[in-house]
Amino acid sequence: MPTPPPTLVISVVSHGHGQQVQRLLGQIADSAPAQLRRVVLTLNIPEPALALALQPPSANSWPFTLEIRHNPHPQGFGANHNQALADAPEDWLCILNPDVSLLPEQPPWEALMAAATSAAPPTANVGCAYPLQVDTQGRLQDSQRQAPTPIALWRRRVLRQPEQRTDWVNGACMVIPRTAWQQVGGFDTRYFMYCEDVDLCLRLRLAGWQLAAAPNAKVLHQGTRASHRQWQHLRWHVTSLLRLWCSPVLWRALWLK
Repeated sequence: MPTPPPTLVISVVSHGHGQQVQRLLGQIADSAPAQLRRVVLTLNIPEPALALALQPPSANSWPFTLEIRHNPHPQGFGANHNQALADAPEDWLCILNPDVSLLPEQPPWEALMAAATSAAPPTANVGCAYPLQVDTQGRLQDSQRQAPTPIALWRRRVLRQPEQRTDWVNGACMVIPRTAWQQVGGFDTRYFMYCEDVDLCLRLRLAGWQLAAAPNAKVLHQGTRASHRQWQHLRWHVTSLLRLWCSPVLWRALWLK
């Protein structure tokens, strides 16, 4: 019997991102790979207009199964994706932000799946495949970074030194094998917002999985750092950084090559 092709599920969380979500779903539909089975859309807050726009019959017009989930109360980034992907039967899980746009001339799926299924010598397998992220001007974003220790942040922010290694990648777009996701238990929900992608990548690497860039895959990431504009987000950012700095995960991961 031939081995069945791997399957893919995409998790998207909307927190008032109605227009961006509709645009993104259209882009996913236009470029949907054969492996894509489901898109799970979590509405973190009530969005009647978006829910109305996506209700049947439009909900049945996609080349994938669209599951829409309504949260009774808002949850953090990691908790939402953990909930959406709990017991997912698909082989590959994709975390995708609503503020990501897919480039029509260069859909990322083929390159991402190729990177996700590639084995890295000598024995480690890929635990997270990710695309390059560009801004609206086509400039490469700093989505591949060194672990944010106080010293590393000082070198980056004050001395303007380039990153010395890739310890983690921005969680706006990542493809993770279900086996790796289950092994590490998904996101640590103690990070309500910020640093959950850092922690996840570090735990994947500590478990023997590798991060793999898909250099032929690019996405446009329009996100802006709300912690630069809103006190609540700044508080979450600082709280998450302090939690990370106190975590043995960070300090154990610094010994990895």
